[in-house]
Amino acid sequence: MTYEIRAAGEEDFFGWLPLFDDYCRFYEHELDDAKALIVWNWLRDEAHPLDAVLAVDEEGTPIGLAQFRAAPDTLTATTGYVLDDLWVRPDHRTSGIGRSLIEHVHGLAAAHGGGVTWITRPDNEDAIRLYDSVAQRTEWVTYEMGA
Repeated sequence: MTYEIRAAGEEDFFGWLPLFDDYCRFYEHELDDAKALIVWNWLRDEAHPLDAVLAVDEEGTPIGLAQFRAAPDTLTATTGYVLDDLWVRPDHRTSGIGRSLIEHVHGLAAAHGGGVTWITRPDNEDAIRLYDSVAQRTEWVTYEMGA
């Protein structure tokens, strides 16, 4: 399968939306129109830290996404990236697209002297197999305080 990784552009909203909706459903979150527009506007706003790249097929149809943001690392005095969202359409998995998206984001982070960090649910076994093959699992414990 031939695909390209590229920055999400203004014209990509209707290709991005079903990918992000599937991602939200996987993590048991409802994506309504208001939330979709807020996130899309973050992606389009150069002043907002959230950014996105898409994997697109030969016809230019988005088949995968990675959403990420720059994050200063005070311990290394570098700027790395946090990979917030990674999704590949199920019918395109195991073709290297997820790995390519991660590697693309890593290349962007490396240009700033940093690396990439991300989290996933412990029961996301397919993703964990990929993640274990491209990165080192940390010993950090993650905490969360809700709004």
